[in-house]
Amino acid sequence: MAGEIESMASNMRSKMRGDTKSSSTPCIFRIPSILRRHNKEAYMPNAFSIRPFHHGEKHLEDKEKIKFDYLQGLLDRNGDTEATLMKCIREITNYETTARECYAEEILMNKQAFIEMLVLDGCFIVELFRKDAGEVGKSENDPIFSTSCMLQFLHHDLILLENQIPWFVLEHLFWSTRGSSETKSLLQLALDFFDNIFSSEKSPIQLDIFANQEIQHILDLLRSSLVLPLGKQQGQEESSLSWHPIPSATSIKESGISFRKVRAQSILDVKFSRGTLEMPSILIQETVEPAFRNLISYEQCYPNCSPRVTCYAILLDNLINNEEDMEELSESGILINWLNPHDTTQFFKMLYHDAFLKKFHYQKLCWEVNEYQQKLWPKWRAFYAHNYFAKPWAIVSQIVAAILLVLAFLRTIYSMK
Repeated sequence: MAGEIESMASNMRSKMRGDTKSSSTPCIFRIPSILRRHNKEAYMPNAFSIRPFHHGEKHLEDKEKIKFDYLQGLLDRNGDTEATLMKCIREITNYETTARECYAEEILMNKQAFIEMLVLDGCFIVELFRKDAGEVGKSENDPIFSTSCMLQFLHHDLILLENQIPWFVLEHLFWSTRGSSETKSLLQLALDFFDNIFSSEKSPIQLDIFANQEIQHILDLLRSSLVLPLGKQQGQEESSLSWHPIPSATSIKESGISFRKVRAQSILDVKFSRGTLEMPSILIQETVEPAFRNLISYEQCYPNCSPRVTCYAILLDNLINNEEDMEELSESGILINWLNPHDTTQFFKMLYHDAFLKKFHYQKLCWEVNEYQQKLWPKWRAFYAHNYFAKPWAIVSQIVAAILLVLAFLRTIYSMK
């Protein structure tokens, strides 16, 4: 018995010493099953695997040739193909351990396979961004840019949490292969590639906001592009979760609150001022659900990550209860919907289910809207405008009634003289 106890204790001690220890600074995670179950397709690559999590999946294998074609083109353009390839491999070899630590589970690939994977996938992404921005030329028969569906696949696949590659790997490969005629940074190339993923009407992002920001990967960059323009606003100090949900869009309008579309660097920049809810426009298209779901999953998994995107999803769910609410936001120019109206309504209802919040960043905004909604004058004004000024004949009748009232008043005064 004593021997068995000692054996079990020794086994547990070895595990605590680090035999099964997870990485110390993970930023690339498997999607938790509790979140994945709501829409599995939103987390799975359609065509391109940025390994290792989806390495070897049959439906993704045929796209590996495209990656090698892009790598070959990148190397050929730099003149000394062999020297450039060796430089890339040497550069990434120096960061193998750091790269492995970025994944939240142990990567079982050996050193050679792991480094070859990072070099191939990283060079493919860098070359893709360069071609998309026109930094380098692309052939008429380019396998991605000559096929309409491929770019759509990539806009989906490159934002998946399970399909990320460490940003510093991309940076090292970018600088190791940069041509003298190139002018844009990797940061600018990546932002340009995903420029219209959330909105086609936003203001340009100032790159200096990323100056002191440590980017983890492409998905983290997208989140940072939404969060950093907000600065310290929207109550980062607020920690209470005892907020009252914001009313639906139609209820808000009936209470006398109006909607106004504004231009901003981030769709998260929602404000309430003097009876007007100001919101940047958001584009609802095929990749917006995978983008939101993976961003929310990232906020749930990454340590000390503020749930800014999750809070925005909750705010939209409060505003959109049915198709009438969606129509109200569409008429205001805030919602640009390319999908079926019913599907869009349901999408917002399910977007953040099973996500946990420690902080709600629109708490103050919701409080201000709810307080304003309790005032009587805005309600009366909205009711009167809706019932008596909504149609031309109603407007005419109000004008006639006003004229008759004035005439009656004057007649009364005249008769008293």
